[in-house]
Amino acid sequence: MKKKLIVLNTTILLGLGTFVSIPSVNAESINDLEKQQHTIQGERTGIQSEIDTAVAKISKLQDEQVQLTAQIKRIDQAIKDNQAKITETKSDIEETNQEITQLDKDIAELKERIQKRNEILKERAIAFQKSGGDVNYLEVLLGSSNFGDLLSRVGAVATMVDADRTILEEHEADKKELEEKQAAVEKKLADLTNMKTELEGMLAQINDQKDQSIELSKNLAAKETAAAAIISDLKEKDADLAAQVTSIQQDMVKEKVRIAEAEAAKQRAAEKAEAKHIAAQEQKQTAASTKTTVSVKTEKAEPTNKSSSPTEKAVSKKSSTTEKTEAPSAAPAPAPVAPVRNLSAAVTAGNKYIGNSVYVFGGGRTQSDINNGRFDCSAFVRWAYSQAGINVGSMGAISTDTLKGYGTKISASQMQPGDMVFFNTYKTDGHVGIYVGGGKFIGSQSSTGVAIASMTSGYWKGVFTGHVRRL
Repeated sequence: MKKKLIVLNTTILLGLGTFVSIPSVNAESINDLEKQQHTIQGERTGIQSEIDTAVAKISKLQDEQVQLTAQIKRIDQAIKDNQAKITETKSDIEETNQEITQLDKDIAELKERIQKRNEILKERAIAFQKSGGDVNYLEVLLGSSNFGDLLSRVGAVATMVDADRTILEEHEADKKELEEKQAAVEKKLADLTNMKTELEGMLAQINDQKDQSIELSKNLAAKETAAAAIISDLKEKDADLAAQVTSIQQDMVKEKVRIAEAEAAKQRAAEKAEAKHIAAQEQKQTAASTKTTVSVKTEKAEPTNKSSSPTEKAVSKKSSTTEKTEAPSAAPAPAPVAPVRNLSAAVTAGNKYIGNSVYVFGGGRTQSDINNGRFDCSAFVRWAYSQAGINVGSMGAISTDTLKGYGTKISASQMQPGDMVFFNTYKTDGHVGIYVGGGKFIGSQSSTGVAIASMTSGYWKGVFTGHVRRL
């Protein structure tokens, strides 16, 4: 009977196993969905990284755009200021031309006076000449007929000598005045004309700066637009991937529900089959019991698991360390020292203005100009030296002419960083900068604002004549 029961139990277990087992395809389907989800999440991570990079790029472009907008604003103001200076210079040229017109009249009058004096002197010469030779004043005196005539002649000679001397002195004074006036007015006109040419050249260069800045601003805006489009595209892709993840998660939920329902159905079928099988067996047993009464006792023993855990001994170690620190003795405060000259500071002080400054004729003579990077060449040099503790004149009275009075003139072959270098532009020593080494100098140039330029090639090589001064 026990053998029959064992066979019966085995049959039931085999039947249950057949119904309860889950097809492997279901597990593989869940795994596939999870793999897809993981892959898409990886793609989303990559896209998010690209979005972050593009956002950082846009932020950088926006910062550059802000700086460029400020530079364009400085350039616009510089154009207005330099245009005003050109207008003023044109007015000065007009006044100088009027002075020249007046001088032409004065010259005509001087020439007329000189001509009259020439006639007088000619008559004097004729009066004291005889045919064939000159007659001097002594012969005039010796030709007197009596003492009274002699006295009369002496007085006349003295008068003529003084008159001649006066005429000659006036003649020379007028000639000198004429020459000085001509030289002064011609120099003034030449300087103003050269300045006008220089200023017009500066204005053209500044306008070029503005055009370049505007073009750069457009390029930055285009790059920002392109980056924004990339971000929009990436976000769209990310949204698509997010939708795919959501769909996969929904499919996983549905698959799990389907598997759970399938398991429940199989479990119910197995239970029903087991109940049917047991009922059949019970019918057989009932039929058999009419012939033989057999009592079957079934004992179910539940194994008991006894587990014993070994005793764990914990050993604690105690360690203590004592650190002793000694407070340093207070050092005496250093005595204040006077600011020292530092030419290297003068060389590098202007670096912060490179790319965000503008040339303004007469600029750099107020703190507002300095704060906004508005310099002409001499004002920049004065400011740079002041940052190194070196005084080369007051802010309001600085010029290339005043800077020439500082320091010692040295040979160009002995140039060192920190030396002043002069260039002949619209006039002798019309531009100044600070030598930085390597054949280059830093200064406020009309074409760039504060910048480092080469002295060994291009425009500046042609106008550098070797005038160098060391402070």
